[in-house]
Amino acid sequence: MGALLWLLIPLFAGIAASVWAWGTGRRNPSPPDHNTWEDLDRYQQLRIVLSSNEHARMA
Repeated sequence: MGALLWLLIPLFAGIAASVWAWGTGRRNPSPPDHNTWEDLDRYQQLRIVLSSNEHARMA
């Protein structure tokens, strides 16, 4: 019976974490960001396009 009581600790921890997540509004947490370098490349390309577009209008 003592070993079964130790199984209740992770169960209660999981229930407490679920209640906390529900209470704070994080029902569907976002997935981790794996495309950081691709996002940086897109940002750099967008900056180049926008800056060249402004120079074209000024000329």
